[in-house]
Amino acid sequence: MDIKALLNFTAEIGASDLHLRAGSPPIYRVHGKLVPASDQEPLTEDATIQAFEQISDNGTRQRFAANKDLDFSYTLTDTARYRVNASLQRGSISLAFRRIAVVVPTIDELELPGICKTLALKPRGLILVTGPTGSGKSTTLAAMIEHLNQHEARLIVAIEDPIEFIYRDKRCVITQREIGKDTQSFATALRAALRQDVDVILVGEMRDPETMAACLTAAETGHLVLSTLHTRSAPSTIDRIIDSFPPHQQAQIRMQLSLTLEAILSQTLIPRLDAEGRVAAVEVMLANAAIRNLIREGRTHQMNSVLQTGVQEGMQTLEQALKDLYRRQAITLDDACAAAHDEQGLRALIERG
Repeated sequence: MDIKALLNFTAEIGASDLHLRAGSPPIYRVHGKLVPASDQEPLTEDATIQAFEQISDNGTRQRFAANKDLDFSYTLTDTARYRVNASLQRGSISLAFRRIAVVVPTIDELELPGICKTLALKPRGLILVTGPTGSGKSTTLAAMIEHLNQHEARLIVAIEDPIEFIYRDKRCVITQREIGKDTQSFATALRAALRQDVDVILVGEMRDPETMAACLTAAETGHLVLSTLHTRSAPSTIDRIIDSFPPHQQAQIRMQLSLTLEAILSQTLIPRLDAEGRVAAVEVMLANAAIRNLIREGRTHQMNSVLQTGVQEGMQTLEQALKDLYRRQAITLDDACAAAHDEQGLRALIERG
């Protein structure tokens, strides 16, 4: 198997992902849809092993043998990078490749809400980008870091698993650390970062209570912390963080969160009607006095009302974001409804104009 040819073809057709597993032909994800390679035979176990060996070194293979699952990055050329997940399924190697842009896109190029530029320049606090797998969270964070890199001089430490976008120092000094190669865990690297005269910390994912607590502490001590979570809405993100801790700690975490949170951006990708590719619909929750009070009192179910009335501050619900994309004829009504948390609410919004 020529894995380089497959990865080059992935880039040529604009696919975001390539999946390889024994018993199936290569499968591409193009604009959110899975497309099997019709001109290729199903892969054998030997073919997937060969593919893994072509993209890995001895250290990577040893880590995979020990853990059975592994995330790492692979650079094909100066114009192609991939995030790779290697795993076992029915005893054979399965590989998932996510294509990473070599040039970090801008906030404007991604058509993200303008408030992202303001948030990227915040002096301190916690900013979270949430959404399901494959919703562009890492790309949004990268665009915000790049905006900061172009506009202010700060020391940034990025902790990732694996490193995805490669940043070039502009006004900022950016250190990138990879889990497994440069540090043992997100929590360990976070504690080390606090001793490195850092201004901004990017944490690839808040996976466990230890990392969440370290992020809150870093934000509480005057740092700007940006991270991601796999949640579908801003209010559910608050619940997810608090529920990750044992009951006797939840009151403290709720208080820390109410004091340190600056914003939650919850996004999903929708197929474009007006061009190729997908566009992000972004729910924006900013931690104003009302939101901080609701966090302290555990009334997350009332946050949507604040989002609906906070448009002038830069807030919006997912339904408001979808309505705007539909009105711009960027997406179809069916796709908007499929992505909405509240389909009836979205239809009512559109009817009101």
